[in-house]
Amino acid sequence: MPSADLDAVIRQLAKAQNKSLMGAAKKRSAFYMAKAGKAKDKEAKTRLKLLANSAMEHGLAAAKRLQNSADNTADSYARAIKNAAEEIAAMKFAKKAEKKTEKTVAKNAKNSVKKKAG
Repeated sequence: MPSADLDAVIRQLAKAQNKSLMGAAKKRSAFYMAKAGKAKDKEAKTRLKLLANSAMEHGLAAAKRLQNSADNTADSYARAIKNAAEEIAAMKFAKKAEKKTEKTVAKNAKNSVKKKAG
């Protein structure tokens, strides 16, 4: 992946982590639902079902935060690289303009010396 840009790598890693996190949340939720199915009384079933829902909600919230953080980081990096590239281009343009101005000044000075001599 030497040619891959860092923002793409950040997004790819976040996607993999997000997938892993959601898998763990689903697994935990399924564990509580299975326990709820085996529970003897109604109160225990309700409590375990609530735990299962809570596990999924917390897992989903964590995954969203992870994804948002990764997107913000990747966007920030891409913006910084773009700004740096524009700054370099502006510096090159300024150098070219400066050289052109120096050449013009030198040429004008040379012409004015010829006029004074002539």
